[in-house]
Amino acid sequence: MLTLPVFIRILANPIANVFQKHLTQRSAHPVFIITTVHAALAVICVPFFLISNPFDVAPAVWTNMLVAAILAVSGNVLLVYALRETDLSVLGPINAYKSVVGMILGFALVGERPTQAGVAGVLLIVAGSYFVMDTTPNRPLTHAFVRFFSDRGIQLRFAALFLSAAEAVFLKRAIVLSSPWRIFGLWSTLGFLVAAAVVSILLRNQVARQLRTVRGSGGMYGGLIAATGLMQLATVLTLRDLQVGYSLALFQLSAVISVLLGRRYFAESNIRERLVGSLIMATGAALIVVLGHRN
Repeated sequence: MLTLPVFIRILANPIANVFQKHLTQRSAHPVFIITTVHAALAVICVPFFLISNPFDVAPAVWTNMLVAAILAVSGNVLLVYALRETDLSVLGPINAYKSVVGMILGFALVGERPTQAGVAGVLLIVAGSYFVMDTTPNRPLTHAFVRFFSDRGIQLRFAALFLSAAEAVFLKRAIVLSSPWRIFGLWSTLGFLVAAAVVSILLRNQVARQLRTVRGSGGMYGGLIAATGLMQLATVLTLRDLQVGYSLALFQLSAVISVLLGRRYFAESNIRERLVGSLIMATGAALIVVLGHRN
């Protein structure tokens, strides 16, 4: 049963990124994109609210889900900003670093301890990232890494993945105290409230213009809402049964799909090198999955 949620998560994440990148190219604001998605998912959860009491949960669930919602909205907004700045085929493989952050946070907050194999997986992820870079012949390796990590989109992506990895830890804490369906409903609803508050502050005078982008890009928004909903539900179901570090590492297998979609929909270059890099990074993530932790 776990295979299906993992497969859906691996496939839905890069597809959602494609829709997000397309929408930013149509002048949709990143904050408004995330708010619209959470609003739609909250509405979809209404029938569930009517037949059950999703708010009848332990106080600790509320605390963890509020923090998770804040981290989710912040991380997703930064991700959309990053997609506006940098190629999808670069940002997809970089997502493998989330398993490293997740392993560190899992150790700090949940007590999951890395093994030597986990450290080896981290080194593979770092090595694979070299192939993802736009390197120039006859320049030192240190120069390539400095140039890579100085890119604005890369920096935003790292900030987003740190927040997303932290979100997974708080989701895990909430899931062990409640059901996946309640967690999904709370994530959607609390996320909308957080995002709407941000819109009221930052985009108060732009809402009408942003609503016009929704009317003009309804199909894009619909695809993004569906992909995000499937992705988050699959994430919750996976975290229910796997440790945080294992789950995040498995999800990084979507890097290869991100590279291919970047080529297909945005005509991005250096695809062969980025495929090699993404495979190496996925191998490192897989190593963390299989042998990287112990309790």
